[in-house]
Amino acid sequence: MKTMSKKKKIIILSVMIALLLVTGFVNVALNSSLNSNISTETSATTNANFYTAFRSERQATRTQEIQFYDSIIASETSSEEVKKEAEANKLALIAQMEKELVTEGIIRGKGFPDAIVSSSDTNVNIFVKCAELTKEEVAQIASVAIQQLKVEIDRIIIIPSA
Repeated sequence: MKTMSKKKKIIILSVMIALLLVTGFVNVALNSSLNSNISTETSATTNANFYTAFRSERQATRTQEIQFYDSIIASETSSEEVKKEAEANKLALIAQMEKELVTEGIIRGKGFPDAIVSSSDTNVNIFVKCAELTKEEVAQIASVAIQQLKVEIDRIIIIPSA
């Protein structure tokens, strides 16, 4: 059996080290490229998921509220006064849900990709899916909110979120 010369061993070892260095460099370059693509896709997905997640969470919360009111209304131990208050609150919540849904639809109908309307006793928050809003677009959205939700302009908060 022949043994390799010392010179051949050094050449083979040098080639293997060079290949290892090239592999490491390529790995770092590909990971950097992949990470930048992932962060770009993640931010776009996060915004898309924001609207979906917000709607799901809002629907789940409101379903629980309606079930709570229904349980008060169905309870034999609840007084007539409490039952009437629960019915009034349930009807008010359903009306609010309908107004928000209609307002979101009208805003989308005005050419915006998506919108979420969340109203409370004090404010109306409107998230609009876009990077920026012009003064005209803000006025257009505010006008829809004023007409549909019967609120004053100073209670409307419009938030662009691309």
